[in-house]
Amino acid sequence: MDHLVRVLFVAIVAILFQVEAIAVELVGFAFVQEDGSLRIQSQNIHLFGIYIPPTDQTCRMFERPIVCGPRAMLALDFKIGQDFVHCRSTATYPDGSIRAICSGGGEDDLSGWMLKNGWALALPDAPFEYTALEKIARARGIGIWGIPVEIPPKGKRPHSSH
Repeated sequence: MDHLVRVLFVAIVAILFQVEAIAVELVGFAFVQEDGSLRIQSQNIHLFGIYIPPTDQTCRMFERPIVCGPRAMLALDFKIGQDFVHCRSTATYPDGSIRAICSGGGEDDLSGWMLKNGWALALPDAPFEYTALEKIARARGIGIWGIPVEIPPKGKRPHSSH
């Protein structure tokens, strides 16, 4: 009987780990929040591999109603526009939010777009390509690299936990 209980326990644990590994797919209209995260279908989504530092607030006066927020948030919001966003989760955080690779606004990788345009920093565990895109944007002086903003040094950046 003990052997049967152990076998069942191992089977249940294996099934639970398998369920955790299944990526969540979310598709829908995305609302860009002030911290640069997305909200799709009542789910908070943090873009994979990047940190979006807080920047000065600015407004898009040409829109009605006027849209105001941090510059990086406005850039992402403008890029996505009215398109649907498709996200595939890579991790789930204890607060229920997810980290995901997302596409939308004509881009296959919104994290890569944010880095390429200087609106984000590559996290320490990000792919090499992300670090390269950050360095190119920095060298070009675009996005956050062209405006005064407090950039945390590489070793002081938040890890993938948010």
